[in-house]
Amino acid sequence: MRNHTRHTARRITRIATAVAVAGALGLGLAACGSDDSGSGGSGDSDKALLVAASPTPHADILKYVQDHLAAKEGLKLKVKEVTDYVTPNTATQDGSVDANFFQHKPYLDDFNKKNGTDLVPVTAVHLEPLGAYSHKVKSLDELKKGATVAVPNDATNEARALKLLESNGLITLKSGAGDDATPADIAKNPKDISFKELEAAQVPRSLDDVDAAVVNGNYAVETGLKPAKDALVLEKAKDNPYANILVVKDGKESDPRVKKLAKLLHSPEVKKFIEDTYEGSVLPAF
Repeated sequence: MRNHTRHTARRITRIATAVAVAGALGLGLAACGSDDSGSGGSGDSDKALLVAASPTPHADILKYVQDHLAAKEGLKLKVKEVTDYVTPNTATQDGSVDANFFQHKPYLDDFNKKNGTDLVPVTAVHLEPLGAYSHKVKSLDELKKGATVAVPNDATNEARALKLLESNGLITLKSGAGDDATPADIAKNPKDISFKELEAAQVPRSLDDVDAAVVNGNYAVETGLKPAKDALVLEKAKDNPYANILVVKDGKESDPRVKKLAKLLHSPEVKKFIEDTYEGSVLPAF
């Protein structure tokens, strides 16, 4: 398997991180008490639905639902902000939380395959266009030979970043390079670009240290970047497979609370909130 050793090392690192963070998450959940979080089965319809989410825009969207829409639908909703890309899935799998909202389906599929989890998408909510940014150049064409570009180091988002650079003429990937492509899969690199692989949350913070960086939309927004305005290049929204999804453990899709949340996340009010709040940096996927 291509890059097996490297992907194995990545998995070990992610699992170690998840164990540490999940321990902290577990303590936080215990502090919430057992009266209102529940296990999320169909008999828990009167208990709060606990959803782990990245802070921006995922938790922001959920908090809008919590503050403005949930009560009318008879839904008790609690939001747990988590900043990494592993803990929300491990917590959903072990029942520490009822659902999560932070990822796109290619990432979920990759996570399930590598970790033996059985998490499933409920509904697509929004798209965060991946973009390339720089504090040093105003276009990718201005990058000098030997420049350094930071990219996310998780499998699907790294491949996504490389495909964005390929579509804008900076590199060419080998034929057949798929959703787990890495810099080792680059066939042509005319500017001899070096790639700095970082945890996705750290990529925007590297902009002063690299010549350019490919940043996930939510982390761009969190750090004050405006993708629609600041990105050198940005993913196109049309036919994009990377819409972010509400996720639960297999079998929990029938939970009445999950169905209520899915309905509210597709409401006209949420669509307007996304459009007004993010001004094109985050796009409704419904």
